Amino acid sequence: MEPIEINAGAWYLRALRADERIDDRPALQEGGITDPEYVPRRNAQWADESNFSWAVCDPVTAELVAEIVVTPESGGSARISGWSRPGHGAALEAGLDAVHRFVEGALGLRPEPGGRAN
Repeated sequence: MEPIEINAGAWYLRALRADERIDDRPALQEGGITDPEYVPRRNAQWADESNFSWAVCDPVTAELVAEIVVTPESGGSARISGWSRPGHGAALEAGLDAVHRFVEGALGLRPEPGGRAN
């Protein structure tokens, strides 16, 4: 599956990027993610549908302020988790709400109870 962008009101969600236009790696480092293969791995997971991840971004600067990951589970459910940079909890919550709707409506999966931010 190709990455899907989601509008979450004041925020927009897109695939993680590390290219000449947008580089999410500095923001990921603030979240403790320093693996240089993290962004390519997340993009490959979209292709094999093992995980779906979104950068929750400021719509003006495109800066990553949070990340949300969906992991499909057996039995038609999905585990949803996320983290935010300090001061961006509201962006994470807005993103999580939008992703929950996407998981149910577009993917046809049931979000697992309690699968919110970690």
